[in-house]
Amino acid sequence: MSHASDDPQPLTASPGAPLRGALKPPGDKSISHRAMILGLLAVGETRVEGLLEGDDVLRTAAAAEALGAGVERLGEGRWLVRGVGIGGMSDPAATLDFGNAGTGSRLMMGVVGGQPVTATFDGDASLRSRPMRRILDPLVKMGTEVVSEAAGGRVPLTLRGPREAIPITYETPAASAQIKSAVLLAGLNAPGTTTVIEAAATRDHTERMLRLFGAEVAVTPHGPGGQGRAVALTGQPTLRGTDVIVPADPSSAAFPLVAALVVPGSEVTLRGVMMNPLRIGLITTLLEMGAEIERTNEREEGGETVADLRVRASRLKGVDVPPERAPSMIDEYPVLAVAASFAEGTTRMAGLHELRVKESDRLEAVAAGLEANGVRFEVQGDDLVVHGDGAAPQGGGTVATHLDHRIAMAFLVMGLATREPVTVDDGAMIATSFPSFLPTMRELGGRIEA
Repeated sequence: MSHASDDPQPLTASPGAPLRGALKPPGDKSISHRAMILGLLAVGETRVEGLLEGDDVLRTAAAAEALGAGVERLGEGRWLVRGVGIGGMSDPAATLDFGNAGTGSRLMMGVVGGQPVTATFDGDASLRSRPMRRILDPLVKMGTEVVSEAAGGRVPLTLRGPREAIPITYETPAASAQIKSAVLLAGLNAPGTTTVIEAAATRDHTERMLRLFGAEVAVTPHGPGGQGRAVALTGQPTLRGTDVIVPADPSSAAFPLVAALVVPGSEVTLRGVMMNPLRIGLITTLLEMGAEIERTNEREEGGETVADLRVRASRLKGVDVPPERAPSMIDEYPVLAVAASFAEGTTRMAGLHELRVKESDRLEAVAAGLEANGVRFEVQGDDLVVHGDGAAPQGGGTVATHLDHRIAMAFLVMGLATREPVTVDDGAMIATSFPSFLPTMRELGGRIEA
């Protein structure tokens, strides 16, 4: 696979003055995808405020339109979706090109796989490298026909859904909100109850938003200590268009948050950040490391708790991050590894297998980035162990991003506080999740240059 975009944009971050100011991070990517998808499946109009207008979400919006929805941009972050209802989709005239959007493509496979429609999915070099078999396996049990697929169950692939999906009880093989969501979305067109059992609770945006649109979803604790969940969806509901306010994405907030912690003298306020308990593993971990993060002005927006976070530069210490925390911070491990490189002592991040099937093999990509910048670490199976001495790492390295936006942003954050500047080989894909990252960081005082 290619590890560079068509027009790579190398970026270099350099240490400088403290970061100061306030910002609202972009809308949450997970909720933005789901708002478009459920807007497609609902009857009537869905109005969305604060949508993340990154490339990933725009690809999902285009797919919803190709499947029959009316999709209209009303203004910045403001969108209107006119749904077709469950069973009302039409075959798209062309391939659904999801670019780099793993979440959008996998969730939409669940939608297509559960309904009488045929569609072909494709994406960029990164998406073509990612495994889809664990999404396809439960869909086949529900009646989906895999008409064609690339080697190893990858895109490009074509799915044909049944007239009605078959309701199943499915135990996910890994802690993955994408697998769970794909099965639940397919189950919308199944008579009876579709149940997903997961050994560890993963982010629950799909369940929350299904309820918001009028579906009946029951969630009960499952397994030893109630750490898992059994999620039961009553099939063939009438989803009703509704208003969705998208809160700020904690995964995007992670980058200015960690930058404020490691750049000496910094103080930054992040406004309206989602505080869903299944999404704040990074904040929990950073607090254990000694981070000064003050949570204020808690409120409800769009069915989620949000808060403002005041973050001050802090002396961090190494901690053990338990594997059961991984589902609540799976996208934040790259920037946590950066924070750990500034901490005093050893930070062990356990159970990171899921990082190997993200936009890149994130575990290997993070390890290579740490090595390039003089950080001591070990990869022990699926564990990452980072050794810090409480001082800024040397820096001076060039990091291969492998078309991964979170690798790019994590190591640009590192370069704002290392002794020497840090370069990433390509920052073009940052727009998939945080289109305003560069101007935002520059407004806070960060030095990031092409």
